[in-house]
Amino acid sequence: MAAPINGRCGFFVEKKKRFCKMIVGKEKTFCGEHAAMEEGNSSRRIVCPLDPKHTVSEDKLDKHLKKCNSREKPKPIYYVENINAGSADGDETPEQVCLSERSRTQLQSLVDKLKTAATGLQCDVEDSVLSHPVLQEELNNPKNGDSAHKHLKQQSSILGHLEALGLLGRGRSFVEFGAGRGKLSHWIHEALKTCEHLNTCEHLNADLQLLLVERCSTRFKVDGKHQDAGVQFERLQVDIQHLDLSKVPQFKHKKLPLVGVGKHLCGAATDLALRCLLETSETRETEPPRKRLKPSEPAAQERPGPVQGPGSGPVQGPGPVQGPVQGPGPVQGVAVALCCHHRCEWRHYVGRQFFQQRGLGAAEFSAFCRMSSWATCGLRPTNQDSPSEDPTNQTGDDEEHELAEETDTVNGFLSADDRQHVGRLCKRLIDCGRLHFLQSKGFIGKLTRYVSSDITLENVLLTAVPAPTSVPTPVPTPVPTPVPTPVPTSVPTSVPTPAPTPVPTSVPTSVPTSVPTPVPTPVPTPVPTSVPTPVPTSVPTPV
Repeated sequence: MAAPINGRCGFFVEKKKRFCKMIVGKEKTFCGEHAAMEEGNSSRRIVCPLDPKHTVSEDKLDKHLKKCNSREKPKPIYYVENINAGSADGDETPEQVCLSERSRTQLQSLVDKLKTAATGLQCDVEDSVLSHPVLQEELNNPKNGDSAHKHLKQQSSILGHLEALGLLGRGRSFVEFGAGRGKLSHWIHEALKTCEHLNTCEHLNADLQLLLVERCSTRFKVDGKHQDAGVQFERLQVDIQHLDLSKVPQFKHKKLPLVGVGKHLCGAATDLALRCLLETSETRETEPPRKRLKPSEPAAQERPGPVQGPGSGPVQGPGPVQGPVQGPGPVQGVAVALCCHHRCEWRHYVGRQFFQQRGLGAAEFSAFCRMSSWATCGLRPTNQDSPSEDPTNQTGDDEEHELAEETDTVNGFLSADDRQHVGRLCKRLIDCGRLHFLQSKGFIGKLTRYVSSDITLENVLLTAVPAPTSVPTPVPTPVPTPVPTPVPTSVPTSVPTPAPTPVPTSVPTSVPTSVPTPVPTPVPTPVPTSVPTPVPTSVPTPV
């Protein structure tokens, strides 16, 4: 066993197979977390009542509670409770029943319903593994281990898909949901620093906003590396369930189009992010009069009009001028890597209408979520450091996602291959409901396997862009209608009418050389007086 690093804690963490890396105090052997191991330390350590993940000295509990990072803090202005949570109807919350508690008849009935609902679905998953040159140097770096290399491959492919969709460029606001350390936003920023690898980066000096949404405090963040001029690299510590994008201070003065991204938004976090992007913007558009009601008043504590930003937002100018520029611009696209369908919830799910159209409800959805774990169970190594039990797990840095409950494994029902097929079918049905939601909002969605399964078993990327039919339809309709109507009606009526009129009235040999209008009047007058006079005088003389 290796010795602890000099100046670091001497406690050996059995689960991580290494010594604790926390810095110790002067002449101390252990850090504050493991100070109970120190000989002669009479202070007893207890679990923090605010966060059971750490401990605190019992005699310092009162002092700790005032500065603990898990203490309740004042809510930011963009916090609106359950704004993205969906319907809270009590009758729609099904009773959770483990699969192992269901009879074989019930399980077979669920499989039959699943296959019936999946018949004719037009949401096939395409294979498209892309990459971006900005990550090529890191991918070739031998210092990166297997885990880091897998993350880089996924980030490279996501950037490749953003570029293929025309979403990777300046003049946009990128919102990374479940950002974790913020590595995906880091590489987006790196890709947009220069135009070397971009075909659509003609506006190098255009504004760029990178907003990282994460509900937990994260260590080893990359935020400090991005302080370039003209770039806003900000982090919001808030649950997606309570985030109102229209009240984010960073969107106060610049109405840049939004691009939502995420790498492994676990379970219901994907549905919360889609609703946050698309349904919050609808609410903002349907309430324009509230932007101009009381421009002289400071921001209200209750839920005001979306335009009233934090602090002195409305005071900086008159309401009618500030109103149109408040809040984010239109959503330009979405690229989210999906995972952990067994952690979805019916209340948060955006595709409930899709399920109800197929005769399915909350009970079937809950069962399909549990059965979706069959797609990966038995193939994934055991995760000792599993994430929390919260279904809206939004952390994207841990590649090993939360495993399904062991009670959802059913031995003897179907073969292993059939169970995997059923699990994948459950995932596709849930994702098709999300595509149906995007379509109802005017977007074209697509499911793509963006990396191979040896990189990650959760290798499906959900992308969406606005439907092109909504913009070009009104443009071509009025343009061709007025142009062809006047041209053919005026030309044929005027040209053929005067042409045949002068030709038969005058002599065909000499008249076409002169002007047709004045010539025909004098010509018939002299011709009859001169022509008949010599003819009768000459004819009777020889006879």
